[in-house]
Amino acid sequence: MDFLQCTFPVSGVKTNILIPPLVAMVISFFTSMGGVSGAFLLLPFQVSVLNYTGPSVSGTNFIFNIVAIPGGVYRYIKEGRMAWPLTWVVIIGTLPGVFIGYIIRVLYLPDPRAFKLFVGCVLLYVGSRLLYEFTGRATIKNASTKALENKFRERTEEIRKQQNSRIASGLPAEAVVKTISVSLKKIEYEFWGERFSYSTVGMFVLSFFVGIIGGTYGIGGAAIIVPFCVAVFHLPVYTIAGAALMGTFITSIAGVIFYSIIPVSGGTETSPDWLLGFLFGIGGTIGIYLGARFQKFVPQKFIKLIISGLIIFVALKYIVQYFV
Repeated sequence: MDFLQCTFPVSGVKTNILIPPLVAMVISFFTSMGGVSGAFLLLPFQVSVLNYTGPSVSGTNFIFNIVAIPGGVYRYIKEGRMAWPLTWVVIIGTLPGVFIGYIIRVLYLPDPRAFKLFVGCVLLYVGSRLLYEFTGRATIKNASTKALENKFRERTEEIRKQQNSRIASGLPAEAVVKTISVSLKKIEYEFWGERFSYSTVGMFVLSFFVGIIGGTYGIGGAAIIVPFCVAVFHLPVYTIAGAALMGTFITSIAGVIFYSIIPVSGGTETSPDWLLGFLFGIGGTIGIYLGARFQKFVPQKFIKLIISGLIIFVALKYIVQYFV
């Protein structure tokens, strides 16, 4: 089908025009269930398969986020699973980090090999921490979270049966995120009769450093924030997925602006490939929407396993490529 072959003038990529949206749809369907847009897997695809290696690939990844994420965010807001205080802390912390990440990417890490080694080490740590949740020691610590997951899964199964096995479009009233208290010290919320809390300052600091990494690489940061929220702050993934996606959406807008209009010395091309990013985004929109809709029917353990496995796979790939 030569008539579907397309050359993108900004990036120089030559591929079948259907490939970008199809790849993005498959990736985003699975990763969005854990609050991750899938951009961290799309960049390796662009670099390794499409041979798009310049700094502008990071900006192109941000465009994917901007186009793809709104559908999933809509589902989380509609179902009352958007933890708004967490969302704003993530956004406020991440935005300045994204700008610093942009400077690092174009001035100090133009070599993709060195850059990916750094990101690979970070993701390897995050993925390892998430896998720790599957050990017996972690299981004892997270007994209450496990009970919450079972309650959540049993109730959604009841809803599905009541609707003649059709997928439920909503959740019962007790399965929404309810903010209990917000302060500079701690934020507390309730979900399905259980209370969860985290340090406001700790989440802000995490978001700032995640913003640096995300701004450098072109990922909104959800791929790193979600595992930390689960493994370190012990928050259920059902309640943080929406906040992570919303934070990624806002910071991606900032990332595209930085890569598009801020000049750098040396004539380095940083402007994103808008058409390629848009095609990725179309596929991601479908995948993220479906992922958000099906998330409540997938066991939290399975979601964690998918995210941790993908993160470790990418991390090892980045680390090995530096030494080969």
